[in-house]
Amino acid sequence: MSFSELGLSDKVLSAVQASGYTTPTPIQQQAIPHVLARRDVLGIAQTGTGKTAAFVLPMLTMLETGRARARMPRTLILEPTRELAAQVEESFIKYGANHKLNVALIIGGVSFDNQDSKLTRGVDVLIATPGRLLDHSERGRLLMSGVELLVIDEADRMLDMGFIPDIERICKLVPFTRQTLFFTATMPPEIRRITEQFLHNPVKVEVTKAATTVDAILQQLVKTGREDHDKRDTLRRLIKSADNFKNAIIFCNRKREVATLHRSLVRHGFNAAALHGDMDQSARTAALDGFRKGETKLLIASDVAARGLDIPDVSHVFNYDVPHHADDYVHRIGRTGRAGRTGTAFTLVAPADGKAVAAIEKLIGQGIAWAGDAPTAEEQQAGARESRGPRRDGRGSRGPRPPSRDRSSSPPESRAPAPAPERSALAQQRTEIAAARVEERAPRPAPVPQQQQPQAESADASHLPAFLLRPIRARV
Repeated sequence: MSFSELGLSDKVLSAVQASGYTTPTPIQQQAIPHVLARRDVLGIAQTGTGKTAAFVLPMLTMLETGRARARMPRTLILEPTRELAAQVEESFIKYGANHKLNVALIIGGVSFDNQDSKLTRGVDVLIATPGRLLDHSERGRLLMSGVELLVIDEADRMLDMGFIPDIERICKLVPFTRQTLFFTATMPPEIRRITEQFLHNPVKVEVTKAATTVDAILQQLVKTGREDHDKRDTLRRLIKSADNFKNAIIFCNRKREVATLHRSLVRHGFNAAALHGDMDQSARTAALDGFRKGETKLLIASDVAARGLDIPDVSHVFNYDVPHHADDYVHRIGRTGRAGRTGTAFTLVAPADGKAVAAIEKLIGQGIAWAGDAPTAEEQQAGARESRGPRRDGRGSRGPRPPSRDRSSSPPESRAPAPAPERSALAQQRTEIAAARVEERAPRPAPVPQQQQPQAESADASHLPAFLLRPIRARV
């Protein structure tokens, strides 16, 4: 099947042909006709399968009629990260070369005023991250009552980043009669609930089993030590010995680890750049551009770069840390092996990572081979104990546990509390002086009539504490 059979306009087909594409991907073949038919679409496909073009191309065809109004966008595309939003904008610029459409990018890290001026002129396509979009809406600078088509891209990433409440708010601001396109790589229960709530009789397009990996990617596990310097040594050895190495993305779980590993690799003479969420937008854009152009060979990144970024020719992916969530593994290694190319993905496995690796293998439905020696049974057991952490009694997970004693068989003398050590004469004297001063400062109780004196010796008062038996003087 060719693009000309999908019902796209001549202007769009001309731009696609100029870009060098002749055959649509499976998700494009199945999704584009339904989008052009104004149906809601639920698209499930692994990363790197052409999901962006699956909604950009039909949107361009549909937007050829009509015009934009000030502060009232005609279509809205939601992306979880700034990089993904900017990438979608690039797709509209490339495929919309023959159209005169106003496209606005509303993301954090840039000026509000520039974005507001674009909204004032009117936009046909609004590409936004949820937080910045709601900021404009709450300031009264954006009306979403004119949205005809809503696209929610990388929905599972939205869930991981905590954007689902924002998505629910945005869906209530756009018209009920809108057309909705919903794209995701995995379908956790929360995402399924959202689709049932906001999609109306959708067409489900699933070109691959959810949470599967591309066969063109060679996946391998590499045993490493638990210390940071061990992992850094292992990573440098892998980079130097990797076959057909061109460039690589190295994923870490935390932003702090990204910065630390970046400094270490640069110190050892590697051409590397860092990318994480705490960097300002200009620095993030510069890091990505340098990697795309080949000026930088290594990109050390957090999971901000794991989803949807279109960097076609990445030869290797290194998981410096095993991801906390098994779904992230699928997206990380999906940065290589794209557009019909082959790729290699190495995952560094410390002794405590056994449970996380097992979760990944269960999710993708296959085992991952070890490059070199696999951990021994003793190392796996030690790693399992380490991953559980210290016990509640404060002792570490390593080392023998002291033998337990049967308290019922212990002699009475062993269970008696040990006598307190005798205090020195000076300490005893200080205590007595302090007690005397307290007693001297305390107010003296006035005597009370004899009939009001409590009978401390009586049987009824024998259970009372001593301070209740002190005499009380009535005030005159």
